[in-house]
Amino acid sequence: MFLDFFESKGHLVMKSFSLVPHNDNSLLLINSGMAPLKPYFTGQEIPPRRRVATCQKCIRTGDIENIGKTARHGTFFEMLGNFSFGDYFKDEAIHWSWEFLTEVVGLDPDRLYPSVYLDDDEAFDIWNKEIGIPAERIFRFGKEDNFWEHGAGPCGPCSEIYYDRGEKYGCGKPTCTVGCDCDRYIEVWNNVFTQFENDGHGNYTELKQKNIDTGMGLERLAVVVQDVDSLFTVDTNKALLDAVCALAHTEYLADEKKDVSLRIIADHVKSCTFMISDGIMPSNEGRGYVLRRLLRRAARHGRMLGIEGRFMAGLAKEVIELSKDGYPELEEKQAMILKVLTEEEEKFNRTIDQGLAILASMEAEMKEKGETVLSGENAFKLYDTYGFPIDLTKEILEEKSFSVDEDGFRACMDEQKKKARAARKTTNYMGADVTVYQSIDAALTTKFVGYDRLTHDSRITVLTTETELVEALTDGQTGTVIVEETPFYATMGGQQADTGVIICPDGEFQVEDTIALQGGKVGHVGRVVKGMLRVGETVTLKVCPERRSATAINHSATHLLQKALRTVLGDHVEQAGSYVDKDRLRFDFTHFSAMTGEEIEKVEALVNEEIRAALPVNTEIMTLDEAKKTGAMALFGEKYGETVRVVKMGDFSTELCGGTHVANTSAISSFKIISESGIAAGVRRIEALTASGLMKHYEEVERELHEAAETAKTTPADLKKKILAMQEEIKSLHSENEKLKSKLANDSLGDVMNQVKEVKGVKLL
Repeated sequence: MFLDFFESKGHLVMKSFSLVPHNDNSLLLINSGMAPLKPYFTGQEIPPRRRVATCQKCIRTGDIENIGKTARHGTFFEMLGNFSFGDYFKDEAIHWSWEFLTEVVGLDPDRLYPSVYLDDDEAFDIWNKEIGIPAERIFRFGKEDNFWEHGAGPCGPCSEIYYDRGEKYGCGKPTCTVGCDCDRYIEVWNNVFTQFENDGHGNYTELKQKNIDTGMGLERLAVVVQDVDSLFTVDTNKALLDAVCALAHTEYLADEKKDVSLRIIADHVKSCTFMISDGIMPSNEGRGYVLRRLLRRAARHGRMLGIEGRFMAGLAKEVIELSKDGYPELEEKQAMILKVLTEEEEKFNRTIDQGLAILASMEAEMKEKGETVLSGENAFKLYDTYGFPIDLTKEILEEKSFSVDEDGFRACMDEQKKKARAARKTTNYMGADVTVYQSIDAALTTKFVGYDRLTHDSRITVLTTETELVEALTDGQTGTVIVEETPFYATMGGQQADTGVIICPDGEFQVEDTIALQGGKVGHVGRVVKGMLRVGETVTLKVCPERRSATAINHSATHLLQKALRTVLGDHVEQAGSYVDKDRLRFDFTHFSAMTGEEIEKVEALVNEEIRAALPVNTEIMTLDEAKKTGAMALFGEKYGETVRVVKMGDFSTELCGGTHVANTSAISSFKIISESGIAAGVRRIEALTASGLMKHYEEVERELHEAAETAKTTPADLKKKILAMQEEIKSLHSENEKLKSKLANDSLGDVMNQVKEVKGVKLL
């Protein structure tokens, strides 16, 4: 309904992004509709259309201690949003929000109350003079409520729309009105007008490009439309809550203490189901820790309700059934979701009883000493040994009026991390210094033309040193060259960059790296090896053909590998990362356990079979919907525009991909998995070689084989036989040595006994 409405207003409807932020280290999990769209607002990426609408799945755990205790808090929610990137502004945003709520949803206009920022007369006039809302029903609030900003950067006022649910939800105070903390007036929509730039010192200037960022919680809207008490009694959530009640043999609203546990389980299982479907696996760090924390909290409350055995996988099936129409990936990944939940719940069940017993003894000791704070060392012991997240320990203790020394816990955690860091060496890749690039005209872009050519003429638009924009680069200088069109592929999607040369009449530039910059620009990083380059010159760009060819071979092999893994292991396999260069390929994927030798052999055989089949590799540009209909695999969580590039290898593999590839799979020649290992909970890594890289590997192995045979004074063909013979000889010598040592010990004892003398019936040595 919402998406259809805004599609009719010229918006591109985009599917929900993954809960895992893409190229954004500032967030653990997507927590708002605009979060995955930040690169479009900041200009880092060009939006597929200037008008976009989404229904985004979100998770917020900042107020997890309130989840269950009240009926208004939840960790999982869906956020409806319409967005404008320099297109329409306040007038359209306000009119469309009103039109949707009153004409499409059918809410009573007399029960809707807008609010505006204190000084935003423009928004006030739109509500008052154009929509027709009486002035006394429009509320002006200050910065704290109606102005969105996060330090320096783009910011602006907002206009919220509240719905009056009636006196039965109110606090009963005569002063109860919009803005009251009770449940009567509920905010259903927020229009944010990003029109200013804050310099960080409280000074605001008008932005050239003004944006619209809106948000409306789907669950909140459902509460209003269905006229129910809370988000837990919205139809779909109520169905899940009923399933929990059936397991616990209880009824909702019959016992407040049990209600808390019922709400916690329903909410947390839903969040866990969606998180696992997006490739998040339980771990002790980051978003994996959030998942583990939710999962174990739900497991404990299941025990408190008397639910016996494992139960979360069964509830996850209910979540999948209720949500699969909007999120088909849930059903596609059901096997993985259920397996992860089952394994994690079993793991927790094995330790929780022992952990609870230890915690109980710690509580008894504190009572005996008259203490009320559990030491950080003991809290860390529960975490490290028994898998108790610190939040779970806190929650259990708070129920009995105890607390935890969290600073002490963190100190123990930091100490463990220091030891772990000391035990391994880490290397950080330092990329190009991006500060110099922020001065480049945002309107400049670079078109990639390198799919069908390795040489191309284009005009230089920007030159930089490592610290500033310049008009020319001279012999020996390092810097970056930006042109209008380039055949050079920038590091992207796991594929490493092209290298080569840029030639002009007066100079030559060695390209050592190619990087993707904000706003669709490509930077050629390197140094001038001869003469000079100037802004405005037409130059010839030449990609190193050997490097491109070898990289394309490994990239195409990666596509075959992913399809082979899904064929052998199952459709739960998803790409979790990749690295492709001229020498090798690395592929990270979701899977529950280490691959067996037989599985590795099957995958290798399947990939090599498709290489020998000499499949044609074709690419086609089509709409995202058309691509999905072909069954093309997409990188989960990746942003795609209205049109996408589909790479098809015969009838075996079809993927969305912007990288470079061979024309026929026969060019890959051969494929060999060198290693398979685990890199995180539920994530495996394969490293493999192809073509000339594999031949070099075999040559190295053969050289080592000959050296080993020479050392063993035999031939490579007889090396195994010689090693077995040597092992037998060593075994025989070891046995003989043991016998000799035993005999020597006995002989020594005999010599000693011969020296014993008896004096008056007493034996003396």
